[in-house]
Amino acid sequence: MQAELIEIRNHLSQFPPFNELPEETLVYVVNNIEVAYFRAGTDILTLGEPNNYLHYIRSGAVEVYRRTGILFNRITEGAVFGQFGLMLNKSVRFPAKALEDTLIYLIPEPVFRHLWETDDNFADFVELEDHTRLRTAVSRRESSNKLMTARISRLISRAPVTAPTTMRLQEAARMMAEESVSSLLLMDESVEPPKMAGIVTNRDMRTRALAEALPSETPIGDIMSTGLITIPAHAFIFEALLSMLHNNVHHLPVVEHGEPRGVISLSDIIRHDTQSSVFVVSHIFHQDTVEGLKKVSRDVPDTFVRMVNEDANSHMIGSALAGIGRSFTQRLLELGEAKLGPPPVPYCFMALGSMARDEQLVVTDQDNAMVLDDSFDPEQHDEYFLALAKFVSDGLAECGYSYCAGDIMATNPKWRQPLRVWKEYFTDWILNPKAEALLHSSIFFDLDGIYGETEFAEILKKLVAEKASRSQRFLAYMARNALNRTPPLGFFRTFVMETDGKQNKTFNLKRRGTAPVSDLIRIHSLACGSLAQNSFLRLRAIAKTNLLPEDGVNNLRDALEFIAIVRIRHQALAIEAGREPDNNVRPEDLSPFERSHLKDAFQVVSNAQRFLRYRYHAPAGRNIS
Repeated sequence: MQAELIEIRNHLSQFPPFNELPEETLVYVVNNIEVAYFRAGTDILTLGEPNNYLHYIRSGAVEVYRRTGILFNRITEGAVFGQFGLMLNKSVRFPAKALEDTLIYLIPEPVFRHLWETDDNFADFVELEDHTRLRTAVSRRESSNKLMTARISRLISRAPVTAPTTMRLQEAARMMAEESVSSLLLMDESVEPPKMAGIVTNRDMRTRALAEALPSETPIGDIMSTGLITIPAHAFIFEALLSMLHNNVHHLPVVEHGEPRGVISLSDIIRHDTQSSVFVVSHIFHQDTVEGLKKVSRDVPDTFVRMVNEDANSHMIGSALAGIGRSFTQRLLELGEAKLGPPPVPYCFMALGSMARDEQLVVTDQDNAMVLDDSFDPEQHDEYFLALAKFVSDGLAECGYSYCAGDIMATNPKWRQPLRVWKEYFTDWILNPKAEALLHSSIFFDLDGIYGETEFAEILKKLVAEKASRSQRFLAYMARNALNRTPPLGFFRTFVMETDGKQNKTFNLKRRGTAPVSDLIRIHSLACGSLAQNSFLRLRAIAKTNLLPEDGVNNLRDALEFIAIVRIRHQALAIEAGREPDNNVRPEDLSPFERSHLKDAFQVVSNAQRFLRYRYHAPAGRNIS
């Protein structure tokens, strides 16, 4: 092959859809290519005129217009255009003009048609618009993971073994042995029909019955766990895994039409497909010292990498890592109470930010707070809670969760307050959306009670959902603040890089990627009064309203998933290479597939931000982001 053709082949092979063509097909394309040059301002394609080529941009920039003359897209190196006319009647449907001096590879219509008819990946690419290609890319990843596509019903091999709450301990133990089960689903038979009342596991029998030397005549209901966490039979296995991690339970009753259909255990999921995050959580609760927890924390990066390599999606990974972080925090609180004694008044320990959203990764700091009972007296009680907060915060730092640079931690007395004060905080932030209030809103409006009187956190969630949804002024200022963080996409759909310090010639996939998406999803979620915290669950709630235009929710979901998974893979590759993981990415370290679809995702975010300004009438100006 001539040197010029080799250069063309090498360039095509970097960009979709040509990067997935077999070698012999790519050579066939290259041997038939023609080359054309267009000066800036020159029309390349004119509406209604004949077109016999697929146009591929070798260098330069092109503007593509709709039939009405409205700008449709700006594209640059590696992009293709002109395909829609070729697929229909060989006449131009989207006019195009050279924005810069531009070199074009022209692929003749017979070659285009051969690729379109014989290669599914090529056909998918040229037939779909940017957001649809993004949906396809996300779907391919999801379909490759068994936990994402398999239903819980696959794990159910038998009906649940049930017993009345009045059954004696000895009888219950005998039933569990005879049925070879690790749990009993207990039914309240005082009502008709009987209802699920609780569950007893092998562990409950050991720790609550044998260890306490309870008489064999004790009713089994005395040691059961109430407040059952259940899951519907049509749910996916990964949803069961996330529920177990989030709630720190090892057994889930499966229900269908309100009736128990079976019980699945953690071991059932492990047998189906190993996800080692569950082992880390188990080991955490077996540790009795901070040093022991620190040793377990060294397994977290390997767990993260393993999930990435098993094609888990960002929701699974973020929830699993958040579950691990919660477990470290919960165990530290247990150890802290064992050291300091029982708390003088009830309290709730709250996770904030990414942990509360179930979107935590390996590069993270600690954001937390305490909600204390209204009977809290600082002079009598605060010495205890400060000591407990410091024990937990220092322990988390030992386990790899760095101190919050902004001091958003329960060690700060401002974030260790009675419930009535927290109500005042949130009410004031919503009614008086000043710069500091908006900054706090972007952190504290992602909250989750993870230990103690978690009902305190639920009360705050309900207060926020009620007041924020009624305050258009607050939502408008939140929208303005969210618009300060924009995706790193330039005028020509090129990446905009940092220009100073160690991050020179990189872009930050958290600050300029996932964070802007989370920000705008949070605002829509507040507007519709949702109590959800996770971004994907918030999108489900938003989808039930008219807040976003058609396809807006799906496009945002796909954009968030793709940006997040590129960020996740970047961190996993750093860990495997023995480097410190971070969020700063160089475009040259991304594959052509990732570069192309990241641009699609960033364009979705940019469009969503424009709609955000329109939807909430965001005032002009800037705020602290």
